[in-house]
Amino acid sequence: MFDALQNAFFQIGDMLTSWLSAFSSFLWGWPLLILLLGTHLYLTVILRFPQRYLLKALKLYFVKDHTDKGDISPFSSLMVALAANIGAGNIIGVGVAIAAGGPGSIFWCWLTGVLGMATRYSEGLLAIKYRVENKDGNMSGGPMFVLERGMKCKWLGVLFAVFTAIAAFGIGNLTQGNAAAEQLYHAFSIPAWGTATALTALTALVMLGGIQGIARVCAFFVPFMAVLYIFGCVYILIVQADHILPAIQCILDCAFTGEAAAGGVVGAAVMTAMRTGVARGLFSNEAGLGSAAIASAAAQNRNPVRQALISSSGPFWDTVVICALTGIVLTTSIIAHPDISCSDGSRLTTLAFSKIPYMGSPLLTLSLVTFVVSTILGWSYFGEKALEYLGGLKLVKPYRFIWVVAVFTGCISKIDLVWVFADCANGLMALPNLISLLALSGVLVQQTQYYLWQHRLDEYDESHVPEGK
Repeated sequence: MFDALQNAFFQIGDMLTSWLSAFSSFLWGWPLLILLLGTHLYLTVILRFPQRYLLKALKLYFVKDHTDKGDISPFSSLMVALAANIGAGNIIGVGVAIAAGGPGSIFWCWLTGVLGMATRYSEGLLAIKYRVENKDGNMSGGPMFVLERGMKCKWLGVLFAVFTAIAAFGIGNLTQGNAAAEQLYHAFSIPAWGTATALTALTALVMLGGIQGIARVCAFFVPFMAVLYIFGCVYILIVQADHILPAIQCILDCAFTGEAAAGGVVGAAVMTAMRTGVARGLFSNEAGLGSAAIASAAAQNRNPVRQALISSSGPFWDTVVICALTGIVLTTSIIAHPDISCSDGSRLTTLAFSKIPYMGSPLLTLSLVTFVVSTILGWSYFGEKALEYLGGLKLVKPYRFIWVVAVFTGCISKIDLVWVFADCANGLMALPNLISLLALSGVLVQQTQYYLWQHRLDEYDESHVPEGK
């Protein structure tokens, strides 16, 4: 009886995966690719390449803004955003991208990160400018408020909030728990229900503290896990140094020719590599998605542009650095070890790291688990604010309960359905956000000109933050 029910469950899952895959392919076709990359490029041009202010943004990490506007420090808001961004998509997702689109997808993923810095800058700026203060005294903001207050299109704000609440369970919950359970099972034979139980309990405990509790945990976890993972990748590249240049050449060749890669990697058409890389880049850094702007809105900052600069550094860390490192590590490992199978993207990263003596598997497991924990916490806040926008504070407690239950469910779900669901939700969420960025590009230029180009970064914005719901 149990076997029959289990088989029926898997058949339904396969059917849903097929349907969602078809919808994802349609959604992530040329129109959305052009809109996403076009917005990245357009904002880069009209804002005079804000990526060049990266060093200034890094310096602002350590400057405290003494203002009553905001719930957490600018650095903490970035850590919450990075916690949500740096997750399974940076590790397992890169393997999935290579399996689906070939090594060339890594280039498009990386390019999405570079150009996405301008988009993330814009999202952070608008989040501060159009945020509101809730009845409980906390700040709320993000694309839903930008769409309502900046564009006067509340219906688009509602759509964004609905898509965000749904997407949160894909990109920030189900895929994360699933990846952690898979990795811990293959590394230490820990059953999925064991991972599910521990991860669920930890999530519930931290969520009780609200944004301040989440920020404290993320401010500790994110720098630690990022530095650990980066050093680990550098070590692996040193071990496989002879294959670094061939790997980079392979990535570039596959990005523009779609040719088969060395070491048994099945190449893909340029369109497939581009679509997969851009989708995975968005999944990784969420520039254009609008989610990180929700965390930016909670920051204590004296003017919108200061927070915009801090926000712009997010894609640099999670995509330009971490995803690129992961992609090069995987490609060098595939070239160095032709026996690695590339057909199973969810296992590709595990197989590649397992070839590294002593450090490979433990490093991957520790990094992935810490990434997963922080991502689940960061996205819990994004989804909570989306539901709060839709129905007020009364929805927060029921949402937190459902979120915790979903963590357990994600650990025991089938990964194909989970990843495809996340890609679909991302695309739907991005559309209204990108519309707001393009429609309010004049505001972005005006604010940037006043505070950044005219050297007024230290000036306080005296405009009143209105009361929200």
